[in-house]
Amino acid sequence: MSWDTVADVASAICMLGGAFLAFAAGVGVLKFPDLLSRMHAGTKPQVLGLVLVLIGLALRLRSGGAVWALVLVAIFQMLTAPVAAHMVGRAGYRTGKVRRDLLVVDELTEDLEEAENDDR
Repeated sequence: MSWDTVADVASAICMLGGAFLAFAAGVGVLKFPDLLSRMHAGTKPQVLGLVLVLIGLALRLRSGGAVWALVLVAIFQMLTAPVAAHMVGRAGYRTGKVRRDLLVVDELTEDLEEAENDDR
């Protein structure tokens, strides 16, 4: 068995795993009941799925320039997805889209109330 065959099989496994995680993220966004659950389903498996697809693509392409471009895409995705999810969560919280009865710890309300009391 040659290196090319092993790399192609590993590439196929990574791409199928990434496609499954991306599909699971989409199903979670459609089926979960509240904003925070949907946001979690949309970011965590989606990022890991994309990274797996990029790894599979890098194993398939095997050229230096393309692999470095894929590494940059993965780094940019891992840096921006958590920030975007955080901002969506805060916006949803402030507009009343978050079900507060489902929260175990609600530090944002405590911080907002404390800041409001300090302003007076």
